[in-house]
Formats: sequence, C-alpha cells, structure tokens
Amino acid sequence: MFAKALSASVLGIDAYIVQVEAHLEPMLPSFSTVGLPDGAVKESKERVNAAIKNSDYYFPRKKITVNLAPADIKKEGSAFDLPMAIGILAATGQVSPERLLDFAILGELSLDGALRPIRGALPISVAVKEEGLKGIILPMENAEEAAIVDAVRVYPVESLKEAVDFLNDKSKIEPFTIDLEGVFSESQSYDVDFSDVKGQEQVKRALEVAAAGNHNILMIGPPGSGKTMLAKRLPTILPNLSLEEALETTKIHSVAGLLPSHKALIATRPYRSPHHTISDAGLIGGGHIPRPGEVSLAHHGVLFLDELSEFKKNVLEVMRQPMEDGWVSIARAAISLTYPANFMLSAAMNPCPCGFLTDPNNECSCTPPQIQKYMSRISGPLLDRIDIHIEVPAVRYKDMSSKQAGERSEVIRQRVIQARKGQLKRFAQTGKFSNADMESKDIRKYCPIDEEGEELLKMAITKLGLSARAYDRILKVSRTIADLEGSDDILPVHISEAIQYRSLDRNLWL
Repeated sequence: MFAKALSASVLGIDAYIVQVEAHLEPMLPSFSTVGLPDGAVKESKERVNAAIKNSDYYFPRKKITVNLAPADIKKEGSAFDLPMAIGILAATGQVSPERLLDFAILGELSLDGALRPIRGALPISVAVKEEGLKGIILPMENAEEAAIVDAVRVYPVESLKEAVDFLNDKSKIEPFTIDLEGVFSESQSYDVDFSDVKGQEQVKRALEVAAAGNHNILMIGPPGSGKTMLAKRLPTILPNLSLEEALETTKIHSVAGLLPSHKALIATRPYRSPHHTISDAGLIGGGHIPRPGEVSLAHHGVLFLDELSEFKKNVLEVMRQPMEDGWVSIARAAISLTYPANFMLSAAMNPCPCGFLTDPNNECSCTPPQIQKYMSRISGPLLDRIDIHIEVPAVRYKDMSSKQAGERSEVIRQRVIQARKGQLKRFAQTGKFSNADMESKDIRKYCPIDEEGEELLKMAITKLGLSARAYDRILKVSRTIADLEGSDDILPVHISEAIQYRSLDRNLWL
C-alpha cells in the first residue's frame, strides 16, 4: 500500500518541493519517518496518529514508513504533519490519490485535527509557482501571505477533515485572493515621525544626510539625549520600499517566523534593535540549522546598535563582512546558506563610561585613561565602515518645552528621494546604488573639488588632527550633501559640513 503527496520546505530564504511518500506493510504496528527529519518532524507521528483518529478516520495498525524526498536535505518544522496524514489516508483508500500531485500540502496538526499556521508560506508559494503546480493547500492563517504570489491558487483549510473533503471532491473551496496593490499601499505607514522630536536640529540634519547617501551613522551623546528616539525615526525618512524589496523582506521574516499575525506583507523599512548581550550567531545568523540573524532581518532597513561599546568585540567584528558585501554566508558541516543583509547601520554610544563627559548639567567622573579604553572598544576597521559620527548634545529645556512641532518625516523623505534619484542616475552603469557604495576610484571620478575645497580639506587633516581614514569619508559625505542641495559640484560649504560629521577623528572626547 503506497501513496505520494507533495509538500515543501524552506532552505535559506527560498523553498523547494518535497515528495511525501507513505508506505504501509502488514507487519507489527510502527511509524518511522526517514529523509533526514529533525526533531519536530519525527514527533509528527504522534500528532498525525491522534489527528486522524480524532477526525473519525481509520488509522492503520501496520508498519508505516514515511519518506521525505529529496532525502539528502535536512527537513525541519511541523509543516509536514498534514501531507503525512493525507499520504497515510490515501494509502488506505480514504483519500483519492488522483489530485494529490496537483497541490503542495502544508500544515501543522493539533491532536483534534485542527490546523495551526506554519513558517515560510511566502517562499513556499513562490516555489509552487515555479514548479507549475495547480495550487497550495495550507492553514487559513497563512492564506493571505501565500496569496501575495501572483498566479498561485491558495486553498485555505482549517482542519484535516476539510482538506480530505476538498481532495475527495466532497466540498468546494474558493481560491483565496487579495488586492496586492491595496495591501502594499495600506501597509506603508509608520507609527512614529520626526515631528515628535524636539530640538536636535543638527542631529536631524546628519540623519537626513545619512539617509540620502545610505551612510552608516554613529551618534555619541549622554544618556537621555534622544539617540534611540532619533534612530527609531530613521526608517521613516528612507525612500519607501519597492514591491520587490517588500517581498524579499517579507520572505526573510516569514522564514524566521517573525511575520506579524494577520500581516501579509512588510511594506515599511525594517528596524531592528538587538540588545548588546546578543551573540554573534544571533546577530549574523546561525544555529545547528542556520536561521537568519538580525543583520538579515534588517535587510532593506535599519540595524540600530545601542550602547555600541558594550557589544562583545567578536560580535561587532563579524559584522564587517555583511556591511561590506550586503550578504552573509553561514557554513555548517551539513549545509551552507547565504542570507541577504543589505542594511543601514545606525549606532549610538555614550562618550565615556559614566556617560556625562559632554553633558553640561552633570559632572563626568571618568579619567582620561578610562575614556580612552572605553572608546577603543570600537575597532578601526569597524569605524572605517561608518561614514558619519555626530555628537548628540543633551536636550535644552527651551526645546523640550517648545509647542512647535518639528519637520515631518514625509517632507524630509522627499528631499532624500530626490537626492537618491541623482545617485541612481550617476551610478547607472556601475551597479552601485548610493554614495556610500563608492570606492576609491569612484571617489576620484565623482567627487572632484576645487582649490578652495582642497585647502579646506588639507587644513582639516593637518590642523584638526583628522585621521587618514577620514579623507575618503568626508568626500563621500560631501557628495551626498551636494546632492541634497541639488548641486553638481562639491562646494567648500559642503566639505565644511562633512568635516563636522567626523567627531571621533577629531578626538573630542579626550
């Protein structure tokens, strides 16, 4: 007695079709699953047994072998419960086998036969479309997410019995559809806005420059100066996600099981803020079966590292490769996966261990060696990848008590979008997308400056004690400031502003 059904599993952020084969033999009753199943898949035999019996179907007292093919790839998760139950019922003649190869079947079974949601419905739906199957049968909670993929018929079910009746043509289920454009436009809203921030005009300007050129930014200031509040609003001034970017972002969150319930699409820029106690695997991704880390969950968005100097050094150092390449590769003995990680880094830290070095209202109790040791926790190679360092002063009472609202995020975003358009045109033939992506040869080509600008830069390097690494960073940020002003040329005023965004190079904290 044999039957075969189709299911799917996730590998990285993509999915592949899995054949679920059920074989029954008249021997002592047993239930074994082969095909490299993980713990959750092995435990499915108990859920399948109870669900079939509690749904009033016959569970055979025979030797049952379920094979998940291809058998050389590790299978994980509970989504195979439903196809395994369907395969056993088909092998015993309780489900018609004619339609089993037309659909991918997925779902976690509860003991009473009801279905629970699964992870990765969006990438699985993409795989179903690529395989040319007629549709996908999955839990009702995942229907909206799966229906995002055009031309895939999604049949949502709420129980094993409902799935069996559909496959036996005893009931009709209308394919689930959504208005993708409507869902996309409705989801493009943020809960926060830059108009909420009182004062800190210079820092807002620095964040606007960072957003316009996709520059990484480090904010340095005392506790309570608003660093976290400003960072949370950074995604609101970035250009809106395109539909393609939204789909890729949603796939990552779906695979990680972090897609909010009843939300089919992530249409706003992600904002991730991990605690400084995070491990390198949590930040980059990993585990026995690799999963995306915070850098991938922040793909197309902002990764905010608060209290940067409190992060373990090895954790910060592993970030250098994804910051440079826009992706992260995780290699294990059994498998190697690549996750996208094209994010904008926003970081914040205190100027000293006690935090009050630059606060006029509180006295700093730190000695120069303590401050030096504290600041040196951030390595030079990591600082090389941060174009803007900005001091965030303590908020004045005058600003806090002001009734006047600040500039709205939408207004700032329009200026950022305009600056980005110029960059896209400039780099159309190079494969780059923003000024932050420029390398040395690009800087020489796209960032020419006049004699006055050269003199200003020379003075900054020699008189202010700026480090050598600051030279290219200043030119890149100057190019972005010029783009915001709509200027084709980099003027001395643009260079002068860019110099102000190199606080750490000027050793202001010692």
